[in-house]
Amino acid sequence: MYITTIAAFIGLLIWLAVLAAVIALVVLIIKALLKYLRSKDTRTEQAELKRSLGEVLKSHRTRCKMTQEFVAEALGVSRQAVSKWENGTSDPSTANLLALAKLYGVSPEELLRQVDAQKQEG
Repeated sequence: MYITTIAAFIGLLIWLAVLAAVIALVVLIIKALLKYLRSKDTRTEQAELKRSLGEVLKSHRTRCKMTQEFVAEALGVSRQAVSKWENGTSDPSTANLLALAKLYGVSPEELLRQVDAQKQEG
């Protein structure tokens, strides 16, 4: 009888430990979701910044009367990469950003300054 009580007690402890682990996991998930929901402004701001960089790159390319294909060949990347930079899906690497600035006849600082100016106006 004494051993049965100890076994039941150990079983209860294991069950409580599993329950505590599940509760802790649920709490962590809820905290993560709340943090994600509260970061909406930051995520929106980052999306606007990417879109703004893409707009700046596209405006310089069209000002120079270049096609995406020409820019891609000049930089040694795919046309799809140039398209993604311009529509804000991805950002060019630092090396590609420097190459784009040189190709468009502007300084890299000028490209980024235009992004900052568009960001502040919006």
